[in-house]
Parts: sequence; C-alpha cells; structure tokens
Amino acid sequence: MEIKKAVITAAGVDQQSLPLQTFVDRDGVTKSALRILVEETLAAGVESVAVVIRPGAETAFRLAAGEHANRLHFVIQAEPRGYGHAVAQARQFTGNEPFLLLVSDHLYVSRETRSCAQQLVGVAAAENCAVSAVQATHERKLPYYGVVGGTREPRGTGLYKVETVVEKPTPTVAEQELVVPGLRAGHYLCFFGMHVLTAAVMDFLEGQVSRSPHVRVPLSPALAMLALRERYLAFEVHGRRHDIGVKYGLFMAQLALALEGERRDEVLSQMIELIAGRVR
Repeated sequence: MEIKKAVITAAGVDQQSLPLQTFVDRDGVTKSALRILVEETLAAGVESVAVVIRPGAETAFRLAAGEHANRLHFVIQAEPRGYGHAVAQARQFTGNEPFLLLVSDHLYVSRETRSCAQQLVGVAAAENCAVSAVQATHERKLPYYGVVGGTREPRGTGLYKVETVVEKPTPTVAEQELVVPGLRAGHYLCFFGMHVLTAAVMDFLEGQVSRSPHVRVPLSPALAMLALRERYLAFEVHGRRHDIGVKYGLFMAQLALALEGERRDEVLSQMIELIAGRVR
C-alpha cells in the first residue's frame, strides 16, 4: 500500500483560527500550525494534501502554508455537519486511493527519529490495511476521543486488531465494550487524531451523508463499519498528541516542541528560573 495523499480537516467551528496560530518548531523556525502539519505529512512520503476548510478561508490558509502552498488542494465544507461529513468532502481528491488523515487542531511530537506520521504510514504500508494511531489514555479523558476495542496482535509491538469503535463513550460503556487486554486498569485506546484509511471509509461516509442530508455525520460509525468489512488495525504511536484547542493547549504544544528542539537546555533553564521565582 502506498500513501501519497493526505487530508487535513480544518472546517470545524473551533478549527478556523487554530491552524493559523504560530509556533516555534523544533528547528527553531516560527511556523503556523498548518505548516507544521503539512510538513508532518510530507515527511511521511505524501505528495499532495487536501485541506477541508470553510468558505472564504482559502487565502488565509494558503498564506499560512508558506512554501508548501503549491502542495495544497482546498476543499470546501459549506456547512458544519461533523467530522465525517468534512472527510467525505474530500472524496474527489482521494478517489479510490488510501490516504493519511489528520485533524488541524492537534500537533504531534514524536519520541523517536521518525515523525508520528512516518511511523503510522510505515505500519499501514507493511500491513497493507487501514491503521489508526491510538494512545493509551486515562478514562477521565474519554469525553474527548473516539475509542477502539480489540485484541493485541501477537506479532506486532503496539499493534491491535480493531473490533469496535465508539465515539466518546461513558466510562460504563468503555468498561463493558472497550477493555483491551494488556492495558493498565482504567486506560483505553483513544484516537490520536491521525489515521491511514482506505477508500471503503469514503464509501461508508458518502452513504451516511446521502441518507441523512441534514444531520451531523461523525467519523467513528464509518470506522466501526470498516472493522466489520476489512482488516483494520490500531497502532500505538511513539509520540504525544497535543490538542491546541483546549485550555492551555497552545502553551503545552509550544512547550513540547521547545523541549524536543535544538535549544532544549536554554528552555529548561528559563523554566527553572521562572519556577524558582514563583516559589520564593
């Protein structure tokens, strides 16, 4: 399986401005969140990227992409009808090919030399199937994520066969349906905000959109259907996701990037000085 296309969703009400926020990346260069995400996809071998936006946002997003603007294709989501609906708008761009999917309000910091997207794309190519990045997450954060249930693959570290997908389950539902053997008690495999998906997902989404023309369409039901129709894996990426849309999210993402950058020692020194000054 070759993954040469990526889709970044940025049409949500809370996503319009977040991808335009600037950060100092690990290389010490000031970049928009959008540019950081596009570079994440390009490092994984992607050649072209579709960004799903609201009407009228193209100019701002093109400027935010900087030198990568010529790689972008803009797809309009005319009305805010959910994450799955946003993804479905990119069907003409993805065609019948597999694609990398990212959300625009997350930044990803790898804990190894390969980026998070490189890790995920590498697994999808090797396994020749759809793969969602996941992270073991405490149950107190279940209201923020889709969650997968399944079984650990015996031959792959951090790989799981997906058997079910539930969007933002309650702790009771998670305990009944989503416990994965081998995880710590009270922890579940929550989505990382990054997937490699096959064209079958687009088929499912288009069906949902056509059957319910005025209803919000989430992504998780289509992924649950995918688990029933074809081989679908989850992979624990060696890295961390940082939701820049939550309280202090921008700060925490910038701190994470700084601590992985070339001036890590300088940042740590300044943090110690700041903390020491507050406790006197």
